[in-house]
Amino acid sequence: MLEKNLLTDLVEEYLKGSPNYLVDLSVGADSVIIIEMDNDQGVDIDDCVALSRHLESKLDRDKEDFELTVTSAGLTSPFKTLRQYRKYEGREVEVLSRKGQKITGRLKASDENGFTLTVTKKVKPEGAKRKTEVEDELRFTYDEVKYTKYLIRFK
Repeated sequence: MLEKNLLTDLVEEYLKGSPNYLVDLSVGADSVIIIEMDNDQGVDIDDCVALSRHLESKLDRDKEDFELTVTSAGLTSPFKTLRQYRKYEGREVEVLSRKGQKITGRLKASDENGFTLTVTKKVKPEGAKRKTEVEDELRFTYDEVKYTKYLIRFK
């Protein structure tokens, strides 16, 4: 079976100096390799093909047969790296907390420890006739959420 560490090293060596970065790499049963990469401007199909060819040239099929899939991080896929969080700062995201609460808001900031989400709530001030919109900031650690993903809205 192919070593995940070896594959990770090969991928990161190839992507070094390019705008693309590794998001996830898994090696499943029967040496099924799935590599997911991203780019701050979006991944081109040619980038996936080039990485796939690079890996094919570095691995020996005579020693170990494998199935290789190189793909871009999907637009609606959950974030897996800090760089993905930073890519979507200022945009609307959906967060599912470990407590089962689904929250939508604007991703304000992210760092190594977690991220801040700005949510808009409608609140009826005391004595007022109508609700007004109030912004609130929620801070999450990465351990507190099941997933965070970009929220696509068609308006």
